[in-house]
Amino acid sequence: QVQLVESGGGLVQPGGSLRLSCATSRSIFTRSSMGWYRQAPGKQRELVATITYGGSTDFADSVKGRFTISRANAENTVYLQMNGIKPEDTAVYYCNARRTVFPLFDYWGQGTQVTVSS
Repeated sequence: QVQLVESGGGLVQPGGSLRLSCATSRSIFTRSSMGWYRQAPGKQRELVATITYGGSTDFADSVKGRFTISRANAENTVYLQMNGIKPEDTAVYYCNARRTVFPLFDYWGQGTQVTVSS
């Protein structure tokens, strides 16, 4: 069973920082693009950031300049560094591992809650 294990969520004040982590197996990590998505109450899940194995990144406009995504290849872990956090960043954050060439796969973590409040 594929596992994406997320950690690092919690309560943070506006303007603060958090770092989310997502660890998986080497087999999955080395064959996929990794990403973070989020889902706020009453809203659809949306892309936050993605990173390919080669390190190419993509960000939602709403987080550009505030969030960074990185891969620690030796640790099979992807990180989402969140700086300048805003109340609208409150959501459940999900880690994703996706491969778009054969063998295809699309795996999700269980989600970690980020709550921004003063």
